[in-house]
Amino acid sequence: MDKTVSDAKAELVELISTQLSSNKRKLSEMKAEIERTQTFVDREQHKYSDIAADIQNIQANLDTVPREDIRDKYDEAINTRHRLATMRGQLEKFQANYANVEQEQQLLSGILTRLQGADALDLEPEEISEGSSKGVVNIVRIVQAQEEERQRLARQMHDGPAQSLTNFILQAEICQRLFDRNPERAAEELNNLKTAASVTFQKVRDFIFDLRPMMLDDLGVVPTVRRYVDSFREKNDITTDLEIIGEERRLESHREVMLFRAIQELMGHARDYATASQLKVRLDMTGNTIRIAVQDNGRGFDAEAIFSNEEGHTDARDQGLITLKEKFELVGGSMSVVSSDTDGTLVRLELPSGL
Repeated sequence: MDKTVSDAKAELVELISTQLSSNKRKLSEMKAEIERTQTFVDREQHKYSDIAADIQNIQANLDTVPREDIRDKYDEAINTRHRLATMRGQLEKFQANYANVEQEQQLLSGILTRLQGADALDLEPEEISEGSSKGVVNIVRIVQAQEEERQRLARQMHDGPAQSLTNFILQAEICQRLFDRNPERAAEELNNLKTAASVTFQKVRDFIFDLRPMMLDDLGVVPTVRRYVDSFREKNDITTDLEIIGEERRLESHREVMLFRAIQELMGHARDYATASQLKVRLDMTGNTIRIAVQDNGRGFDAEAIFSNEEGHTDARDQGLITLKEKFELVGGSMSVVSSDTDGTLVRLELPSGL
C-alpha cells in the first residue's frame, strides 16, 4: 500500500479511536450516575410507600389523630412525592442521554471496523487521503449534531412538560385535601389545574411537531411547511412570508424530511442569532431540482470564513450551517450563503427531487 494511503488511514483510525475512548469513559460515568439516581428513586419510592401506609392508618383513625400530625404527614407525603417525581425525570433524562451516546458508539465502531477491513487497492491515494478523511469527519459531525439536538429536546421536555406534570400531581393532592374543608377553594384550584394542563398539552404538541410532524408523512412537505410557518408567525414577533412555487407533490420520505428540517433550522437561526424582524421563505417545487431560499433582515456574519475553515467552530449556528451543507452535498445537493450587516442573510439550497 502507498505510504500516503497508509498514513491517511492511520489518521482516520486514530481519530475514530480517540472518539470511541472518550465515549467509553462518558458511558462509564453516565452508567454510574444512572445507578446512583436509581438507588435514590428506589429509596424515595420505599419511603413514599411507608408514608402512604401511615396515611391509610390515619384515615382509619381520623377522629383520634391530632390535626397537627395529620398535616405533618400530608406535607411529608407531598414533599416526598415531589422529590420522587423530580428524580424520576432526571433518571429518564440520564437514560436517554446514555442511549444516545451508546448509539453513537455503535456507529463509530462500525465505521472503524469497515475502515480497518477496507480494501483500498483500487483507490487513488488522493481519494484515501482527502475523500475518506472528509467523509468520516462529516459522518462524525452529523452524528454529533443529531445527538446534540436530541439532548436539547430531552432538556426541554424535562424542564417543561415533565416539571408541569409534577406540579399537576401536587395540585391534585391539594384539591383532594380541600374538598371537604373548603369546596370553593378546591374548585378554584381545579380550574387552575385545568388551565395549566391545557397549556402543557399545547407544549407537548409543539414538541412532537418539532421532533417529527406526523403530517409530514401523511400530507408531504408543502402542507407541513405551511403549518410550521403559520405557527412560527404566531409565536414570534417576526413578519414571516412564505412563497410556494409549483404544484404540490410528494417526494421520497428522506428528501421531504431534509427539506423541512432545513427550512425549520434556517428560520430558527434567523430568530435566535440574527434577531431578524422580517423573514421570507420560498420553496420551489418545479423541475427535477427542489430549491429553497430563506432570507432575513437580521444581523449578518462572515459566511465565507465559516465554510473556508470548518475546524474550531463552537458557535451552534456555525456548526449547524456546516452540517446542513454537508447533508445536502452527500445526496447531490448544494448550499450557498450570502450575508452582510446591511442586507441580512440569504441562504439558498438545492436538492434533486429524485425523479
